[in-house]
Amino acid sequence: MGPRWLDDDEMRAWLRLVAVVELLPGVLDGQLRRDAGLTHFDYHVLAMLSEAPERTLRMTELATRTNATLPRLSHVVRRLEERGLVERAPCPSDGRATNARLTDAGWTKVRETAPGHLATVREHVIDALTPEQVGQLADVAGALLERLDPDGRLATGLAAAEARGRDR
Repeated sequence: MGPRWLDDDEMRAWLRLVAVVELLPGVLDGQLRRDAGLTHFDYHVLAMLSEAPERTLRMTELATRTNATLPRLSHVVRRLEERGLVERAPCPSDGRATNARLTDAGWTKVRETAPGHLATVREHVIDALTPEQVGQLADVAGALLERLDPDGRLATGLAAAEARGRDR
């Protein structure tokens, strides 16, 4: 049996998704680099720490929440440490593990950076959609996440961010 080729509607949807996946990271990175001297991934790391209890996570948990390998995360956290935004220390309950903690300067950076990032997300994604389309986007993204992340590794970080959004 041969491949199941995409029909015209499926091809249109696929090509548009690929274009968004290619363009959106550059838009987010560009704004964050220009306004805050951060990459989108740097900001994501800081944001995940800002949402954690005591603004602290084990490096392994932070890697899970950011979908990063430990070597990549360690490199990024080292850079953020050099800037005084994050600090690492042995985990008090397990000396073999390392915790990353958002410093006061890191917390300030997140608070100062969030409005510009939010404005970029609104301008390029949310405000381009009707309220109905926002709901559809959430449903479509959820269906894709179930396939791409069947174990729900990213679910903890997403749930925390969604809860934070409801609390505003």
